[in-house]
Amino acid sequence: MTAEFKHSALILVDIQNDFCPGGALAVAEGDQTVGVVNKLMPHFDLVISTQDWHPANHISFAGRGGPWPPHCVQGTFGAELHSQLIKDKISNYFRKAATADKDAYSEFEGTDERGRSLNDVLKQLGVNKLYVAGLATDYCVKATVLDALKLGYKVYPITDGMRAVNVNPDDGDRALAEMSQQGAHLITSDELVRAAEAANVGA
Repeated sequence: MTAEFKHSALILVDIQNDFCPGGALAVAEGDQTVGVVNKLMPHFDLVISTQDWHPANHISFAGRGGPWPPHCVQGTFGAELHSQLIKDKISNYFRKAATADKDAYSEFEGTDERGRSLNDVLKQLGVNKLYVAGLATDYCVKATVLDALKLGYKVYPITDGMRAVNVNPDDGDRALAEMSQQGAHLITSDELVRAAEAANVGA
């Protein structure tokens, strides 16, 4: 860990099978986020992964009048993290939207296995800077970034480490613009790695 990334965390948003090609709610090129975040993990002492964790009768599903097909159902293959994601560096896991009648897009609405919120854990660990990647840009990534900004974190969305659903063709671009307008600092994975390497040289 270099000084550049002290008090920082890498947040991996919902890189799950159902959001990748072949999944129940696949995001185009969603699996391409995996290689990006695998490259970045060694630069962080704290890597946090999140998951949608829906019951089979979740309110967001079309069968209950919601906008989405059933996806990320608790205990299914679709809800599992992508198999190529390097999990050795992941120290904390959070799950959201785990009850039937409440939906959640922001990871700050999730809890870990001890019932703690993401914000509680980050504060306990002295984190004030978040680097965010995952799925999808225009939904859970955006909601997580905007909540993080409201909570006072310095936030860096990693633009090539996320992909958008794009119900409308420009939804992903609009989401990035909104994050930036609200105070997030858009960054690419190459820029992040260069900053880490420069900090190592100067250390």
